[in-house]
Amino acid sequence: MKRTLIAAAVAVISMSSIAKAESMIAKNSPHSVAETIDRLAAAVEGAGAKVFARVDHAAGAASVDMELRPTQMLMFGNPKLGTPAMLASQTMGLDLPLRVLAYQTEDGSVVVTYQNPANMAKAHGADADLEVFKKMTGALNKLTEKAISE
Repeated sequence: MKRTLIAAAVAVISMSSIAKAESMIAKNSPHSVAETIDRLAAAVEGAGAKVFARVDHAAGAASVDMELRPTQMLMFGNPKLGTPAMLASQTMGLDLPLRVLAYQTEDGSVVVTYQNPANMAKAHGADADLEVFKKMTGALNKLTEKAISE
């Protein structure tokens, strides 16, 4: 009985880890946080999308005399993708424009992370298999790969 409970607990933990991994995409960057976000912004604009905001969370922390490792978020989008996503579920507007976060970990490495568009779609009751969410997934992958390339 004890082994069964332990096995069940391990299975639940494993499944929750898999679900978490699927909801967020994370990639390592060889560049600093600022350079990674600079490169991402250039890739976004080069692809014809618009950068709406860049948030420096570490600077915000410093403004209230707190320390935070380098952490920046870029918010960007393109109405050609965002509008069809919102037509699928208008509450998608809560998660659009898209956002990518770059942050420095305790060991000094830099990570780029973003929400998986299919999971965003599911969270808003939209069909994750719609072409628009596949295009968002491809665009985020391509843009972040440009940002982290050597």
